[in-house]
Amino acid sequence: MAPSENTNGTGDGEERQGPVIRDNRRIDPETGQVRNPEAEGDATEEIPEVAEEEVVEADLEDVEVPDTPESVVSEAINADERVVELTNDVKRVQAEYANYRKRVDRDRVAVREIATAQVLGELLPILDDVGRAREHDELNGGFKAVGEALEAVVTKLGLERYAEKDDEFDPNLHEALTLVPVPGISVQTVIEVFQPGYRIGERILRPARVVVGDPADGGAEAAAGSAAEGDAPGGESPAADGADGGEDDR
Repeated sequence: MAPSENTNGTGDGEERQGPVIRDNRRIDPETGQVRNPEAEGDATEEIPEVAEEEVVEADLEDVEVPDTPESVVSEAINADERVVELTNDVKRVQAEYANYRKRVDRDRVAVREIATAQVLGELLPILDDVGRAREHDELNGGFKAVGEALEAVVTKLGLERYAEKDDEFDPNLHEALTLVPVPGISVQTVIEVFQPGYRIGERILRPARVVVGDPADGGAEAAAGSAAEGDAPGGESPAADGADGGEDDR
């Protein structure tokens, strides 16, 4: 018995395959048109891929860009001007804030200096007592420790003592109690300090009370000149002439 067409010829009863039907008709039964096998074979060929960039460039070239309306242009110009105006406003506000910060810092420093000056001004009499005790060798024991500690604290706060003997007299720093002619000096000089002065930086808390020596060389020279002018040309003074006249009357 010949093997069936639907088996593979082994006779083992393997699974059978269905019949293969090929449509070789030259006329398409649905459209009624003549088939072209060569054209169908060409249709199965792969279509070459077109690069995406080329397609995009072709699309952009074909796109027409419309003209920008004048209203849009004017709005853009106004927007730029507004940006410049707002930028200038921000800069002005920053400058005002910087000036405000400087003014506040300056006022804070001034208030601190005034408060410090008021406190130290109340301590000046105590410092005078400490200084007088030191001059009389009475600053010793516990009083010495307290006095030195007080002087160290006020010095740390910026208090400065000034006015020493032989300093040049300055009316802005010194208060002249008396003026004494002193030979051998060319400018007014402090010759004695009754009470020292105190200051904080450029602020004078209390001027120094001093005795001022005034140059006396000019006065001596003037006196000598007047005496020379009073002498008579013949070498006799008017007083001597008067005395001689009295003797002649007698």
